[in-house]
Amino acid sequence: MYKIEFLDIDENTEYEKTISKVLEECFKVENLPNDKLLVSITLTNPENIRKLNSEYRNIDKETDVLSFPMFEKYEIDNMVSKNIWEYNDILGDMVISIEQVKKQAIEYGHSFERELSYMVVHSFYHLMGYDHIKEEDKAIMRPKEEFVLERLGITR
Repeated sequence: MYKIEFLDIDENTEYEKTISKVLEECFKVENLPNDKLLVSITLTNPENIRKLNSEYRNIDKETDVLSFPMFEKYEIDNMVSKNIWEYNDILGDMVISIEQVKKQAIEYGHSFERELSYMVVHSFYHLMGYDHIKEEDKAIMRPKEEFVLERLGITR
């Protein structure tokens, strides 16, 4: 399950369609029950994401996406391996700066849909407990992201 909120930007059904498609594939690939886990997605502007980045990470600058996981990786791995889905739980929150997505799509020379899709899958894997700070962690996370995007036919 997911919930999309537009914070200080206009609602857009195309954004919602893209996010829905990507999250459904992420849940399928990771064998997660999309009726038991909630992902909250906030689409916003650079000012709001900067405030959140400053408040939660002590980094006073704009960013493209913020992820707020509710579980540690080992907890999710345990739930998946034992198929423990007794309750409806919040997997976590994503906050995406639509302006930054537009800028990066131009900068990287691909479509807005591809960049938004990447932000969603990237944040999803952060919610799943993956990271990319260390090279050995990046070597695990990046292929997972690309696998989902390839299955959807969303390429660079």
